Amino acid sequence: MNIENTFAEIRARIAQAKSITVLTGAGISADSGVPTFRGAEGLWKNFRPEELASPEAFERDPMLVWQWYNWRRELLATKSPNPGHHALAELEQRAKNFWLITQNVDGLHAAAGIQKLSEIHGNIWKVRCTSCRIVTDNHDVPIEILPYCPSCQGLLRPHIVWFGESLNPEDLRNSYDALQSCEILIIIGTSGAVYPAASFGSVAKDHGAYVIELNLDPTPNSDLVDVAIQGRAKDLVPRLLS
Repeated sequence: MNIENTFAEIRARIAQAKSITVLTGAGISADSGVPTFRGAEGLWKNFRPEELASPEAFERDPMLVWQWYNWRRELLATKSPNPGHHALAELEQRAKNFWLITQNVDGLHAAAGIQKLSEIHGNIWKVRCTSCRIVTDNHDVPIEILPYCPSCQGLLRPHIVWFGESLNPEDLRNSYDALQSCEILIIIGTSGAVYPAASFGSVAKDHGAYVIELNLDPTPNSDLVDVAIQGRAKDLVPRLLS
């Protein structure tokens, strides 16, 4: 495979496409220095994320959970969108119809200027009241622990989809609408191991989309897509537009 010819073909397809959908995962955030919060490097005070990111953990010890999320917010506050994020924001401006689906909760796509997006796992910079359910932006670093709703004084929780919780129906509906109607799907920096996002490539392909995968390593979906390119998102994504 001649990589330059491959990128030339992709750029030509993008230029002609009327609808483009993008799916992103941790790989694009890693290029901004965002850790995965999983595995050995994800341990915090001897806790694994699975022990803290659940409704049961929050009910049992909301202060502990909020301390962990405050630590994450303080870390993420030092991170900025990278060239991959900015290239996708430019693609949104160029495309006639565009939608971005992200599994990331760091808010970096929005920080880069993306407006048409579904954050299917939530956003760490948003809070949700456990009483009145209102979702609001909150960029306080550090955040007050425990934080309470200014409207009803209910306890606030991170607006994150925790283990054991369902994805937001509206986010899912918007995502599937975009996947089923796009001419091109670009999958960036996701391992293809977490459902339902792991099936999104197949959904788009079944509806006639040309599917491109950009990832540091091959994934279970690499043999199913039309073209798979290995490399860092910050390097590869800008080349889709140059």
